[in-house]
Amino acid sequence: MTLAIASDMGAEVHHIGSQQCKLDTLEQIVRMCQYIPLSGGFHVVICDEADAMSDAAQKYLLSKLDSSEPVPNTVWIFTCNATDRLEARFLSRCRVLEFSSYGMSDAICDHLDRVWHAEGGNGNCPNLKRLVADAHNNVREPLMRLELELMGA
Repeated sequence: MTLAIASDMGAEVHHIGSQQCKLDTLEQIVRMCQYIPLSGGFHVVICDEADAMSDAAQKYLLSKLDSSEPVPNTVWIFTCNATDRLEARFLSRCRVLEFSSYGMSDAICDHLDRVWHAEGGNGNCPNLKRLVADAHNNVREPLMRLELELMGA
């Protein structure tokens, strides 16, 4: 989703991987974002698994995310699975978008069925509805279980 947004904006992307969102990394990115991007438009900074960022990084970003010391032409995107490890004052500077897989079980089952057959699964397909329900609509876990089934077939 984040890469699609950046692409639509024609932005220069700066990606900070999981466990790399530390003060020194952010300071380096902010220095780069002070310059006009090569695209002439915006910088997009993507921080993956932001709930794992250091406490110092969260505090550093407080002034960057509000009007006291903003980074020009820069859009910040933080991804995480839960926000409980993020400070309330950090979250107050962000727009939180919840993504839910509620109601997606049929689509996930259809996808898993296509994967099963594309990867050479025989007619003894596992109970996909059960796999999806057990994984609470998380796609990764049933895919991993299908892989094991296929390896054993």
